Amino acid sequence: MIYEKYSKKYLDDLTYEIIGAAIEVHKVLGPGLLESVYHQCLIHELTLRKIPFKTEAIIPIEYKDFELETSLRCDLYIDDIFVIELKAIESVLPIHEAQLLTYMKLLKAPKGLILNFNVLNIFKEGQKTFVNEIYRNLPEL
Repeated sequence: MIYEKYSKKYLDDLTYEIIGAAIEVHKVLGPGLLESVYHQCLIHELTLRKIPFKTEAIIPIEYKDFELETSLRCDLYIDDIFVIELKAIESVLPIHEAQLLTYMKLLKAPKGLILNFNVLNIFKEGQKTFVNEIYRNLPEL
């Protein structure tokens, strides 16, 4: 992946837009539904906002020059650079965070976001952003 067109500011602005879309979905639906419902509504909201994404993007796994055939998928892959994992659970556990970080590594994505819709306030309780070394090496602007 070539990151020359990306900067920390671009990814931070994109984060703001994605969280805004998630807040809108949560404001309309509230907590307590299945993850698949929030997934479909967030897809619609991202489309309305003209944010480019892939849903259920296949995550390639290569091990020592051997490419595994898997059905491993991330919920949303925004602009081929930003991984989003959706949840509708009581609380996000360390395994969920590890999953996102691994997806980011495999996709060579500099930034990721876990969105948990099963909360009262998605902004305060339902979102957690992650960055890695790729992000840290991006230009500021």
